[in-house]
Order: sequence, then C-alpha cells, then structure tokens
Amino acid sequence: MKHKNFARLVSSLSLVILFAVSLSCKNKNASSVSEIEKTVEETLYRPNFHFTPKANWMNDPNGMFFLNGKYHLYFQYYPDGNVWGPMHWGHAISKDMITWEEQPISIYPDDLGLIFSGSSVVDANNTSGFGKDGIVPIVAIYTYHNMKGEKAGDLDFQTQAIAYSLDEGMTWIKYDKNPVISNPGIKDFRDPKVIWNAATSKWILTLAAADKVLFYSSNNLKDWKLESEFGKELGQHNGMWECPDLFPMKIAGTDQTKWVLLVSINPAAPNGGSGTQYFIGDFDGSQFTVDPDFKIQLAEENALWVDYGRDNYAGVTWSNIPQQDGRKLFIGWMSNWEYAREVPTENWRSAMTIPRELSLQNIENSYVLTSVPIAELSSYVSKTILKEKLVVNQKKAIISKDEVDLSRIELEMELNNLTKNTYSFLFENSQGDSLSFGLNNIEKNYFLNRQKSGRVAFSDKFANTISIAKKRSPSSNLKVKVLVDKTSIEVFYNDGETVMTEIFFPNQPFETLSISTSDDQLILENIKIKEFQFN
Repeated sequence: MKHKNFARLVSSLSLVILFAVSLSCKNKNASSVSEIEKTVEETLYRPNFHFTPKANWMNDPNGMFFLNGKYHLYFQYYPDGNVWGPMHWGHAISKDMITWEEQPISIYPDDLGLIFSGSSVVDANNTSGFGKDGIVPIVAIYTYHNMKGEKAGDLDFQTQAIAYSLDEGMTWIKYDKNPVISNPGIKDFRDPKVIWNAATSKWILTLAAADKVLFYSSNNLKDWKLESEFGKELGQHNGMWECPDLFPMKIAGTDQTKWVLLVSINPAAPNGGSGTQYFIGDFDGSQFTVDPDFKIQLAEENALWVDYGRDNYAGVTWSNIPQQDGRKLFIGWMSNWEYAREVPTENWRSAMTIPRELSLQNIENSYVLTSVPIAELSSYVSKTILKEKLVVNQKKAIISKDEVDLSRIELEMELNNLTKNTYSFLFENSQGDSLSFGLNNIEKNYFLNRQKSGRVAFSDKFANTISIAKKRSPSSNLKVKVLVDKTSIEVFYNDGETVMTEIFFPNQPFETLSISTSDDQLILENIKIKEFQFN
C-alpha cells in the first residue's frame, strides 16, 4: 500500500469513526463502531516487521531455538484477554526471524501452576533419555507459578520444571516427576535459561532469585546441582532480577573468549521501569566472576545496559544456532511494565523488538556489548534512496512521505566534525505529533523524546521524561542507524555501541523527517533511506 493511500485510508476511517460514534450515542449500531475502531488500530498501529500475537496479551520471549531451518519463538501469553493473566507459552515459527507464523499454544497451565518464562534446548546427545527411535528431543525448562501458594503467603510458590517435544517443538509432554528444582524459600525464583557447557560436558542453568542469580549444573536436564550464586553488590539492585542469560563470546577481532551475563531488572532501568543490564567476566563451569576491567566500568556507571530506551525488556538469546552461522541472536519484549497494560491497542498488546546480532567489543579499553538488526531484514527492502551530502543551516528536511513510507523504514547516516551543540532528528505529522532523537553534545548524551508523539495520556509514566544515554566516544563523528515500524523506533548509534528503543502511538503516520541544530552549517553524509515491503 502506498503511503498516500494509507494516509487517506486512516483519515477516512477516522471520519467514519466520528460519524459512527455520534450514531451510537443515539442508540445506533455500536458493534459496527467497534469493528471500525479495530480496523483503524490494525492499520495505524499493527507493526509491519515486528512480531505481535494475532490477539490478546504477550510479554517475555521464551524458549527460543533453531532447528532444521526454522527459528522458534515462544512467549508469555494470555489467550483470554489483552492484559496480563494466567500465563501460557505461545509459539511462532519463522525461516528468517522477520516473517512469523503464529502456532497453537504450546504449554498450558496445570495443577502445579501457571507457565512462566524459561528456555529450550536441543538435546542432540539425548542426555535426558527423552528421545525415541532416533528422534532428537527438544527440552523446555520453565517456571511453575502456583497462584494458590502465592495467595496463601508461601515463599516457595515458584519451582522449575521441564517438558519435552519429539516433533520439533510443536507439541510438548510434561515430565512426570516435575518439579526438577524445588524452591529453597525464595519468593522470586524463576526464568531458567539453559546452555550446554562443552568445557565441562554439562548443562548449565542460570536462574533469577530475588536480586541475584543462581547457577545449577546437570548431566541429564532432570537432576540439578546448585553450583554458586552471583550478584551481591554488583550492578543495579533497586528492583527484581529476571530473565538471566549466560553465554560465551569472543571479543571481536581477537581469539579471546569472555562470558556475558544478561540480567533484566524491574524497575530501576536507566530511564525508568524495565531494562536489561549486562556483566562481562569468566565462567569456570561453576562460578561466574566479573572481569576486573569490567568491575572498574561498573564502579563508574553502576550498571551497563543492553538498551537505554524504555522498551526493550526480558531479552534472551536463541539456542542451537549452527556453528557455521556463528551469530549470537537476541530478541526482547518491546514494552515496559510501567505502562504495558495501558497502551492504546485493544485487539492485541505488545510486540517484540527486531531480532539483533550481539557482539562483544573492546572499545578504548572498555567492554561494550553491541547490537545491530539482523541482516535478514535487508531482504525486504523495496526502495533505497541515497543522499551523499546534505548541507544543513539550522533546520532542513531530510525526506518526506512523498518519497518513502516513513512508517516502515531504515535510516542510515553519518555526521562529521560535530561541535558542542545539539543535533536533533525530528519526525512530524500535520496533527502536530512529533518524535525526536539525537545527540546533545553539550551534555554529552544521546536522547529520545516521545513526549509529543501522539497518544501519550493513557499513562502518566509513558511520556513523563526524555530518555537519555551517556555518549561513550569522544569522537566528533557519529554514525546512526534507525528502524521505524509504525509504533516503534530503534536507534543504533556507532554500530550499536549505544541503543535506544521506544514505542509511540501517533494520531496519524509521520509525514516528514528533518534535522535541527544550532550550527550555522552542518554536513550530513552518506544518507541512506530504505523502505521495506511486506506482503
């Protein structure tokens, strides 16, 4: 659909809604109003290339694995409403992590509890014994949440359990001896993430426990031994730790391997509410130890974050990515617990971030976990506009809706020889909505501002602040990559060295993108705008 037609459709539908609402006030057919509102919501807010459930509530990504050319994404799902409720594991499958096919619900609650977050592994050597007739089992490890126990005031209402699949994750059989890890008396005891540690030939399970992480080991995925704990006096602790993920990575450009530990926390993210911090160190098969240089970074910043925007939470990585691929692939829930239940979509709630490739960099003697959009997205580019050089005198338009559909683009550009001024990129529409991002070189930080981005009044915490992130590099040059998909913006500064992700809800699609600066003259170089097409 061309952008002009899209805008006309939204405008026409809006007029129809106003007319229909006036009729409903006179006891006319209210059901038709609901259908029209749903159509507008789908057209204006349903993402083009970020996963959303067809209907109802979704939060954390769970149990992701790759097998036989297919990426599997499971997710926290409530099938009976658009706010959080009794958790199931929803399921979607993709060949490229961009176009997804939603599947039937995979794991349902039972007498032991609701099905909270966890992970899945391909048990290639059948260590669990669940495989039959040469079929490789997939084993899911998840948290049971017993609501009766929670309401009774018990501390041990969360336990860890497993299920297995013999049809590549389509259906699951729960282990008849669940739970496999009992609760030692910790109220928040959940979100198991399992990997195979080749050095010790054991499975390693990382578990969130209040404001720390516990490490377990196993030979068979059924019997688990507590090895150690991590987290005391390190990182951010003004909230509950959740959804940990431990994995090794080579430092880019070297043969040196370090271990990365992701830990989500809610609240206490850098710009409020939910966020994911990371630690760099070493793991000996039993204990995780923070690297001494990284500990110095923590002393300076308290915590380092995967994403400094407000809408990337509970992210974890895919398992069983082939060695010849070699990427560490990550996806997060694109929302924030401060307002996730109130966002202005009714048919469905929440989307996932774009899947990202993680890299571990050593930049100016500091460890940085970088992330960039997966390369597969480039297959959907339908149009590319190149602008080699753009001279800016305080404010200048970069591109408009007459050239591309600004609701489904990737933007890349370079800024060189920057002064101590502010450089603001601004999306705007004729309704007066605006969304801005950029660099404040006076305060030396990046910013993302959705305070006037459209519908913001549904929560007093949604647009109460402007998100900021510290600028790492002293360089006077800046590379920027931006993804916009109807209701989300993901900004990657300097090859993903700093990332900011946020959602927004405009009253109509944005129509122009411009740059504003107090510089008398600024030169933008290598501007590339790509429009995506999804059929």
